[in-house]
Amino acid sequence: MPLFGNSFTPKKTPPRKWASLSNLHLLDRSTREVELGLDYGMPSMNLAGQSLKFENGQWVSESGSFMGDRRELHRLRKRNQQLEEENNLLRLKVDILLDMLSETTAESHLMEKELEELKQQSRRRK
Repeated sequence: MPLFGNSFTPKKTPPRKWASLSNLHLLDRSTREVELGLDYGMPSMNLAGQSLKFENGQWVSESGSFMGDRRELHRLRKRNQQLEEENNLLRLKVDILLDMLSETTAESHLMEKELEELKQQSRRRK
């Protein structure tokens, strides 16, 4: 025989009340947002000592202008311009090379066709 009994039956919990004990559900939407912290404001971050905020889909400096080294900024813009010009030149060269390749290929096909026609004519004469 078991010493303490053979079944464990805990007490049933009472049913929960349907309404919350908080009175926040009685407040209007704007007050609830303030109370519950749903109004986040503009996202912002600090990057390399520069404070930025997100406005209208873009990151904007909070001070209104870039505070970095002006010489470094000028150097980077100049390098960017050089790379864009080099990229445009290389695209132009690729286009020219593709045109030359297609022209040479077309000439090669014409020459092969003429060569086949000449071979057929020489076979007919024999």
